[in-house]
Amino acid sequence: MKTRCPCCGAENSLDALIAHEQARQSLWTLANIGGAMTLGLVKYLGLFRPNKSALSQARMATLMAELLPDIQAGQIYRNGQSYPAPVAAWAYAFNEVLAARDSGRLKTPLKSHGYLYEIIAGWAGNVASVPVSISDGTATPAIIGGSRPRGSKVVDAVQQLEEMKNEQAPA
Repeated sequence: MKTRCPCCGAENSLDALIAHEQARQSLWTLANIGGAMTLGLVKYLGLFRPNKSALSQARMATLMAELLPDIQAGQIYRNGQSYPAPVAAWAYAFNEVLAARDSGRLKTPLKSHGYLYEIIAGWAGNVASVPVSISDGTATPAIIGGSRPRGSKVVDAVQQLEEMKNEQAPA
């Protein structure tokens, strides 16, 4: 069965993807991440593609393996500091990196996740003056003055989905 990548248009056989170890790991990682963040992650990984060749399955698996622990932990470490990184922060950061590429502010191919992590560290929910409250085991930015800066529609939608998921989670 032939499959087509929604991001780059490349075609590949599903049988070949499953038979290839790194491709299988990449698919499994994407399936485990799931949700609204998956497409942003795939587009972000495309920024690592060398100009004159395709991004290898081994490199894609390595890149995702570098990100997965931080995505699952919901926090990142940057310059010796810890920053909360909920799903909304990752979605926001993926969109910002792609926007930077589209506007010409970011040169590709990327070599590391440094720019992505800088965006997450500077995410509106991670401003140093905003205290982080921990209730029911999840860290959320406390809102000062009763309002938060208006985010993108994608970030707002992801936050709403996370809130709905948390409301429906069994106690």
